[in-house]
Amino acid sequence: MSIDRRTFNEDLGLRSGAVCLLPVMNSGKGNGAVNSRYSGKGLQLSFEAYELHLNHVFTIASYSRTSTPVMLVKIEWDGLVGYGEASMPPYLGESHETARKFLKGLDLNQFSDPFRLSEILTYVDSVAKGNCAAKASIDIALHDLLGKILDKPWFKIWGYNPEDTPLTTFTIGIDSPDVVMEKVKEAAPYKILKVKIGKDTDEEIINTIRKITDVPLCVDVNQGWTDKREALDKIHWLKEQGVVFVEQPMDKCNLDDMAWLTQHSPLPTIADEAIQRLDDVSKLHGAYSGINIKLMKCTGMHEAHKMLNVARSLDMKVMIGCMTETSCGVSAAAQLSPMVDWADLDGNLLISNDPFKGVEIVNGKVVLKNSPGIGVMKI
Repeated sequence: MSIDRRTFNEDLGLRSGAVCLLPVMNSGKGNGAVNSRYSGKGLQLSFEAYELHLNHVFTIASYSRTSTPVMLVKIEWDGLVGYGEASMPPYLGESHETARKFLKGLDLNQFSDPFRLSEILTYVDSVAKGNCAAKASIDIALHDLLGKILDKPWFKIWGYNPEDTPLTTFTIGIDSPDVVMEKVKEAAPYKILKVKIGKDTDEEIINTIRKITDVPLCVDVNQGWTDKREALDKIHWLKEQGVVFVEQPMDKCNLDDMAWLTQHSPLPTIADEAIQRLDDVSKLHGAYSGINIKLMKCTGMHEAHKMLNVARSLDMKVMIGCMTETSCGVSAAAQLSPMVDWADLDGNLLISNDPFKGVEIVNGKVVLKNSPGIGVMKI
């Protein structure tokens, strides 16, 4: 079987100068060779529903929850298995029922060559509108599978330096002062905290945290502020408290007020609810300082990688984030982390029943494993 190496490299979006890591498709076992074991059989998809249990009630400006439904996905091909995940917090409109219906409607068996990455993912995206988390589960599993075939982790396939990974934030949800203090004490190993605000308790929460720690903070307002001038006053105060950026301060549809706020803000503004997929990046240029890329919203690693490159071309800041996820989804997102300004990759740290082992946080820093694919192992 032959592979168009130029097309595949372009499909992966390899940076200029990155080492080509395509396998030598032959039956030898010399250096760099991968045995040609193509059976001609198609990709085999399987999935199961799972419920993540949070360590604490998770509260933001608009709702609270104690669990998150996920769908765990496997794609098998020629004796290898790629793992994926769809994390579906209810506010995004997906559920076990919608994911099950979408995944049942896919025919991945028609593809006998997993290297047809763009073609497969274009097909998956075309089957039905929406279902972004379900689509991400296929994307992640396919990337994991391809990395295992290549015997390389994705940060190496993309040519990234694992030493360039950032610190990750650890999220402190909206709560009473006593509970906030408890959460901050639990987060002592982390060097930057992400604080949920957006209600009338904003100053109380920040002041409570500052009684315990002086580590840098970022704040996520989750669209909780409604007046741009009041928002600007709050941002000036937050800067004095050691906050480094403000995430989604106002309604995602209010681009005019956001552009004004970004122009006058002493801190970077980062889009979250306002950003979903690739086409959104250029639309937000000028309204925000940067974007928060989440695999579950943008359909996975393939599109996230493109979003990162477009944002950089527009001189925008980039954050890589996550939902409440297992180590599968978080490890997939972490493959992009050497190229971002900030990481919010604590979703697996907020749950009590992670079925995977993957990316680690050491002294608050994202540490990528030199393991094939996305670097996860099923426990």
